[in-house]
Amino acid sequence: MAHRLSPVGLDFVASAPVRLIFAREVSAPPEAVYAALADDVTGWPRWFTAVTLCRPTGGGTGREVRLKGGTRFQESILAADGPERYVYRVDQTNAPGLRALVEEWRLSPADVGAGPGTRVQWTFAMDGAAPLRGALKLGRAGLGRAFRDAVTALEKRLAAQAA
Repeated sequence: MAHRLSPVGLDFVASAPVRLIFAREVSAPPEAVYAALADDVTGWPRWFTAVTLCRPTGGGTGREVRLKGGTRFQESILAADGPERYVYRVDQTNAPGLRALVEEWRLSPADVGAGPGTRVQWTFAMDGAAPLRGALKLGRAGLGRAFRDAVTALEKRLAAQAA
């Protein structure tokens, strides 16, 4: 059964009880990475394998997301500051124990290989019941691997589109 989460704001990214931050550099420019994150919402399942469905809602002010295993999210976009930042908050979910969740994607120029690329930083900021907080801290490596694999797949997808 779905339940509502706390309507936290952008400041939650810095103040959440659990903050997991992952970063990786890719060869695609920030504008291309941002477009894949914020503009091509329905394309997420093509590069983030944990995502089975992602579609805009509310005329682009929100998203509906479904993950492998059946977890569902209704989200609100908190910031879409292209090409530097894309932030969304989970408003409703069927994930038990979750009280608040905000994800922030920060993009900055980086020198990668033979040319300019992007440093992609993902912050997973959450609050939940103590067992969930503990499990998430223990599961940090798995979440980091999912991020790394997703960003690697996104980089390959963007390279293929640019070719």
